[in-house]
Amino acid sequence: MSLKLGDTAPNFEVETTQGKISFHDWIGDSWCFFFSHPADFTPVCTTEMGRTSQLAQEFEKRNVKPLGLSTDSVDEHNKWILDVNDTQNTNLEFPIVADADTEIAKQYEMIHPGESSTAAVRSVFIIDPNNKIRLTMTYPMQVGRNFDEILRVLDALQTVDAKGVATPADWQPGGKVIIPPSVTNEEAEKLFPQGWDEQRSYLRLTDV
Repeated sequence: MSLKLGDTAPNFEVETTQGKISFHDWIGDSWCFFFSHPADFTPVCTTEMGRTSQLAQEFEKRNVKPLGLSTDSVDEHNKWILDVNDTQNTNLEFPIVADADTEIAKQYEMIHPGESSTAAVRSVFIIDPNNKIRLTMTYPMQVGRNFDEILRVLDALQTVDAKGVATPADWQPGGKVIIPPSVTNEEAEKLFPQGWDEQRSYLRLTDV
């Protein structure tokens, strides 16, 4: 069965580079950026692991825990981390799941036979503190992820949850947001006393 937005992220217990974790317990009251890689010691993956590590403070201030996955062992992961740190000028501190049997990759549908029968594609799952899947993205093996977009999506999701709004195309923090059509003008007056710009009855922009 395909994992969909709003589904509970499947739980699992697994060894990582920081010991054994139970996924839901490990997430706790945080958000999670769960992302997969085809294999250790591969060039695109090395840059992505490094970029995630370089952005540690950005993830932390958003209450987000990164969790990597590659279909290799903990020993291989630990050797690879030395290369990541050396080539990407960083100090990788988040855990990487050991999934040599591809059990978790299959559970999360990270194995795409058209790409490889044994290696996980570049999947992204943003999971909220209620363990709900809020966003999925899948990149081909040869194309690295856009981390500016990952941070932007986290900001947007957290703004949507906190303010009861929607975000327009290319939204960035500090930009105007959309009052959902399900909110009447009478309700909007109470929720958004700062007012709004009504471009259409269904398109009302406001500040938060």
